[in-house]
Amino acid sequence: MRTHSAAPLAFVFLAGCAVGPNYKRPPVAAPVQFRAHVSPAQAESLADRPWWEIFDDKALASLIDEALRNNYDVRAAGWRVEEARAEAGIAHSEFFPKVQAGGGWSRSRSSAFTSGSSAEPVSLYDVNLGLSWELDLWGRIRRLDEAALARYLASEEARRGVMLALVAEVATSYFELRRLDLQLEIAKRTATAFEETRDLFDRRLAAGAASALETASAEASLASTSANIPNFERQIAAQENQLSLLLGRYPGDVPRGAELNEQLLPPEIPTGLPSELLERRPDVREAEEALVAANANVGVATADLFPTISLTGALGGVAPQVSELFGKGKSWSAGGGLLTPIVQGGRLADARRAAVAQWQQARLGYERTVTNAFGEVSTALVAYGKLAEVEKQQARAVSADREAVRLANQRYVAGLADYLEVLQAEQQLYPAENALAQTRFDRLATLVQLYKALGGGWKLSDQEWSGRAPASAGER
Repeated sequence: MRTHSAAPLAFVFLAGCAVGPNYKRPPVAAPVQFRAHVSPAQAESLADRPWWEIFDDKALASLIDEALRNNYDVRAAGWRVEEARAEAGIAHSEFFPKVQAGGGWSRSRSSAFTSGSSAEPVSLYDVNLGLSWELDLWGRIRRLDEAALARYLASEEARRGVMLALVAEVATSYFELRRLDLQLEIAKRTATAFEETRDLFDRRLAAGAASALETASAEASLASTSANIPNFERQIAAQENQLSLLLGRYPGDVPRGAELNEQLLPPEIPTGLPSELLERRPDVREAEEALVAANANVGVATADLFPTISLTGALGGVAPQVSELFGKGKSWSAGGGLLTPIVQGGRLADARRAAVAQWQQARLGYERTVTNAFGEVSTALVAYGKLAEVEKQQARAVSADREAVRLANQRYVAGLADYLEVLQAEQQLYPAENALAQTRFDRLATLVQLYKALGGGWKLSDQEWSGRAPASAGER
């Protein structure tokens, strides 16, 4: 690469080529459709819709909006973007000449022994203007600029990834809170039922129609269920505190909206074309920008093998009077310089090999991110479909258990059954209702995961994410 003739060198100079590989996206064979997605692939995707249409709950929408404006991670990600933007500006400034100015004043007197006579003090003024400019013949500066720009764009995608992850986390935490609310309600309702059963047994015991064993068993069931009430209240408080942290506020009560069972769940999820997932997911786009930066760094390392040519210039003056600085005292100079590596002990070649190895790592990271993206979508799709069937069957079980409790109580009052039959029916109903509440939450959490996995909100602008213009840097 170092034995170029004059003609090729002139061509490179005129064409302004940049050495090193130009970026090309690695070939990624996207599947025809997502695994377990039975309907034909279509362009429409759940990710095309804004998050406030996916989560149709005014209280949840208000919480997400607050989190997007105040969350610590989102604000920190915004400042990381500002840092990357500034660094990109620093890299871009290398295209332009560097001009520096300086000036000074001094007063001195020479020794009479050196001058041969008594010398008077002399004042000197000086001013200078210097210029230096590296000619980017090999594209080193262009590749540096390309890498810095890619890192800036990667930080933008990382910020959008943080925002999407925050929307998903707030929604999941909110649904978790509503699940705990429902389970607390179930525990209180069940405790009330056990209390009524205990009171019934107490009355029958007093009348001599029941045994103390039945009353003691009813008391034990009541105590066991009642113990869950403060435990759920403890978990609710902890969940509210976790949500408050996501909102960037001190711990406190969190407003509620629709009940868990009232939250909307679409029967089918439009996923869009699998190939479009590469353009929607912020983590995939971030990984690709990191690959672009690594590719540009290979060009930088390649350009370092070539000579560096710089132009320099200076304009100034030195005189005992300021008025003479640009007269008799004026001076100027212009020149050029060439700096070429000769013996570096293999350092530059090894630096290029290291850059190539980093590019290979970035390529593998990109391919892994793409593969993981398809896996996350497929896993969530399977879960969403299967959990719908699970909820259907668990709802049947709850309905049957409620009927069993009603019939057992009627049989007990009529003297056709003993307490164990009533107790068994009530004890089966409580975990069945809890399992149904958990499954409902799992379905909602899977919907959130699907929206995130598909790159939800990818069409939204920065202003649209929170539904209003973001605060300026000075107001954050």
